Amino acid sequence: MPFRYRLQKVLDFRIKKKEEQLQQVIKAKNEVDRIQGLIDDNNREIAGVIQTMHTTTDFRMMDSYDKYLKHLYEKGEELEKQKIEAEKALEIEKQKLVECEKEVKVLEKHKEKMIEAYNEEQKQIEIKQLSEVAVQKYFQKTREKKEDEGEDI
Repeated sequence: MPFRYRLQKVLDFRIKKKEEQLQQVIKAKNEVDRIQGLIDDNNREIAGVIQTMHTTTDFRMMDSYDKYLKHLYEKGEELEKQKIEAEKALEIEKQKLVECEKEVKVLEKHKEKMIEAYNEEQKQIEIKQLSEVAVQKYFQKTREKKEDEGEDI
């Protein structure tokens, strides 16, 4: 009879849960990367505005450039806050993933121990069967010897 792990459905469920959690971690990482991209775009825009302001701007437009730069800096601060929140969410998802991995490892170790116990039990059964066969052969040979001795006499 082949080995059948009685908690296989639980192990499969935990593996599926771990894979789903891994997808959540990937989504959270992508969100952090997306926000970082927005921050980088905002910083490039600030640098571009400053460059433009210093090279080609009429002094009468300085006030509107200052307002626009202030808006961009506020936007940058907001994006930094969003990034911090996204990083916190990423860490939470990573912790959940670590917990899922622990749960899977526990069951996998249990399964390995059960397989080892099953294999040991199968060896014991096989040794017992071989021992029985050997005992039967021994008695059969002794009976044949007795019969041969009985015929010789």
